[in-house]
Amino acid sequence: MRQGASLRARAALGALGIALLLAPIAGCGGEDSRVRVPDGTPILLISVDTLRSDRLPAYGYRGVETPALDSLRTDSILFAHAYCPVPLTLPSHVSALTGLLPSEHRVRDNMGYRLDTENLPYLPRALQQLGYRTGAAVSSFVLRRTSGLDHGFDFYDDEITFKSWTDMGSVQRPGEETLDVALGWLRSVGEEPFFLFFHIYEPHTPHQPPEPFASRYPSAYDGEVAHADRVVGALLNQLRELGLYRRSVIFLMSDHGEGLNDHGDYEHGPLLYRDVLQIPLLLKLPSSRRGGDTVESPAQLTDLFPTVMDLLGQQPPEGSDGRSLLRLDDSRDAERPIFSETFFPRLHFGWSELFSVVRYPYHFIDGPDPELYDLSNDPDETENLVRAERRVASELRAELSRYDRSFLPPAEVDAETRRRLAALGYIGGGAGRKDGPLADPKSRLGILALMRTAFEHSLGGELRQAAAAFRRVVDEEPGMVDAWEQLGHTLLQLGDYAAAVDAYERAMELSGGSPQIALSAAGGYLKLGRLEEARSHAALAVDVHELARDLLAQIALRQGELDQAERLVLRALEKRGGRLGPLLTLAELRLKQGRFREAVDVTLRAEREFGQRDDPEALRGLYFTRGSALARLGEVEEAEAAFRAEIELSPGELAPYTHLAFVYGLQGRSREAGATLRSMVETNPGPSAYAEAVRTLRALGDSGSAAAVLRIGRRRWPEASELAAL
Repeated sequence: MRQGASLRARAALGALGIALLLAPIAGCGGEDSRVRVPDGTPILLISVDTLRSDRLPAYGYRGVETPALDSLRTDSILFAHAYCPVPLTLPSHVSALTGLLPSEHRVRDNMGYRLDTENLPYLPRALQQLGYRTGAAVSSFVLRRTSGLDHGFDFYDDEITFKSWTDMGSVQRPGEETLDVALGWLRSVGEEPFFLFFHIYEPHTPHQPPEPFASRYPSAYDGEVAHADRVVGALLNQLRELGLYRRSVIFLMSDHGEGLNDHGDYEHGPLLYRDVLQIPLLLKLPSSRRGGDTVESPAQLTDLFPTVMDLLGQQPPEGSDGRSLLRLDDSRDAERPIFSETFFPRLHFGWSELFSVVRYPYHFIDGPDPELYDLSNDPDETENLVRAERRVASELRAELSRYDRSFLPPAEVDAETRRRLAALGYIGGGAGRKDGPLADPKSRLGILALMRTAFEHSLGGELRQAAAAFRRVVDEEPGMVDAWEQLGHTLLQLGDYAAAVDAYERAMELSGGSPQIALSAAGGYLKLGRLEEARSHAALAVDVHELARDLLAQIALRQGELDQAERLVLRALEKRGGRLGPLLTLAELRLKQGRFREAVDVTLRAEREFGQRDDPEALRGLYFTRGSALARLGEVEEAEAAFRAEIELSPGELAPYTHLAFVYGLQGRSREAGATLRSMVETNPGPSAYAEAVRTLRALGDSGSAAAVLRIGRRRWPEASELAAL
């Protein structure tokens, strides 16, 4: 039977799955008292994102100290050869929670896919049906509730601030913040049976460990591992204080590893080497039964769901490729095949997808240039044996042929979305539908290095250098979706909105209509004042991103549709989580409604909530709205201070300068008004700034200065339409 479940089998599972999950194991074998745990045993799934097993002392590494994980290992069974099915966060977690491979649950990437929990087995729902309280606290945007993961959870916290120009893989919150949320829910459960899914994003990039770990470790990755250990240790200590640790079942896992340039890629996604596939996996049983044991048989993330069901005396999930970790036999299961895939290079770069199978000790990677490695003698996978061991390679290629490689591109969603995409002109193939031979990802690693350089410029605030680097990437790889998208983000931050929209449009065409790119494009169109195009693109993302509704509210504001804006912003506020945007939009709405004091109050609330964060740029626009409301209330000194604060925060925005100049002009402080406008054109030397200065000076009654500024502007930009129209 092929690894991909048939549609009929999956539909039947939707009707019968719960009944099967709740039915006790009977018949052959019966219940095993050595496996069974007491009813209501607490169950925790702790996921440490991007954690390589070979960078932990528990797996033999000596470069970092992890006292909490070392202690947990003493109380746990360690699985020496555990693997993820795909080196990406969302699909790997979906496999852990469904017991299915990506070929069966159909989530192939971090974005553009939604888990169909109605027709698939799902661990939280199964435990909920068994009387468990279910809670989750996650640290990555890609695990947000709109991915479908929240189904079956009584509590699902994903309050993570998201900026539309930020790479979604980097949108995260510190593990300590997620821990506070998780512990709050845990204390609320009391004595009831519970399942907690706790996810932290350390040590995912960017690797920026806090002190003392930054100074203690020369490797930033190791510093982040030590930081993650501290967070996990705090959770385990709280379990001990609550009297829960001894009787709990605890899984410690990662979703995938990290390349760290061992094979030319620093991160993860495009390649399928052991460094990104092998993960740490620990299982602590009540009273630390079998603590210190090591299992050599290959294990995978799809084994977690069957293991929980086995512990609770229930049937394993229907159609699962997984097995109970407690029943792996080192002699019988030693050559168990473990399948992995990555469509990431195809979706994001236009390169070939890859598939692999581990039948220990061999690892076969199938792509345009196949590879075979002996993991026992060559764990670093440096010697390709595909020609030297032709028989083994042939056997594993045949084994891999059982794996369902059919592909559903993320743009192929519901009919209404397809209609809207077609109306906008996005009917092309996209990277996921490319025909003809595709490049093997390992042959294009130089492009990945150039992309990383571009990202480093971007993270360092070197936006012009970043834009130039991203342009070099798209010159080399014109079909690379991610590079076009990141070029758009960079140009948007530089204020080159027209060029940013062009880059987003190219990324949209290549991706077949990616919702997150559509959202970014909508932001660019809004900046350009092309409101209908902004609305159409934001609508493509409204079912995927909470930010889209806030953007639609901003568009309605610009179009003067205040009632519509009110409905949208109030809905956005309900779903805002940790996002500031809806509060800023509400303040702007109150300003336009003439409710000036309320507008000020909303900005003060936003400042209280967000002012202490490490990202002051999140407050952009807040002080401008406050200043505008205060000016209308006649509180000119306070308005002046607010506009100054906005100029310091957003020196590339013109409106704060002109409004501050008006405040000065209305007080007869013409010298200061002129100095403010001079600062505006010096900071933003372009025709738009000169045009705004001319309009402001005319409005203030200083026609002579306005004429002088206009002459200078026309002399510098003789073809600028903004100046020609004045």
